[in-house]
Amino acid sequence: MNDYKTKKNALIGMLIALAFIFSYIESLIPFNFGVPGIKLGLANIVVLTALYVLGVKEAFILSIIRIILTGLTFTSLAAMLYSLAGGLLSFLLMMIAKKTDKFSIMGVSVLGGIGHNTGQIIMAILVLNTAGLIYYLPLLIISGLVTGTIIGIIGGMVVERVKNYGLNKE
Repeated sequence: MNDYKTKKNALIGMLIALAFIFSYIESLIPFNFGVPGIKLGLANIVVLTALYVLGVKEAFILSIIRIILTGLTFTSLAAMLYSLAGGLLSFLLMMIAKKTDKFSIMGVSVLGGIGHNTGQIIMAILVLNTAGLIYYLPLLIISGLVTGTIIGIIGGMVVERVKNYGLNKE
């Protein structure tokens, strides 16, 4: 059992580092779609993998730590607040979708992408007290659908390769 916990903790640490690196790489890629905040979400490959390989608690911890580390390192406190709002709604939707067993990994990822963008726009409306930002939501939903599909395809391939990483409890 102790060997299992050690392997699991080591894997969580490596996944946090990988998600952080993906966030850094993504910060270097200049996306200009005319709408602020649209990104591919490379770090979500890692969160999705953790959700399927390690479980809800571990994936949630990884997601929150990654958002905080990225916020403190590469962005502002305000941007971190938006990311936390998006990350929390995204994770909630992915967790519920996965638990229902009615969604493929790609479907879970798409809901996560849409949830992330929706959470961020809700936070922006609250912080800026500007209800007009809701008009960006359709574009952000389409963006979440596209990026969630891409991340879901990649995440599905990763999960298939690492699901038997050797975390057997025996």
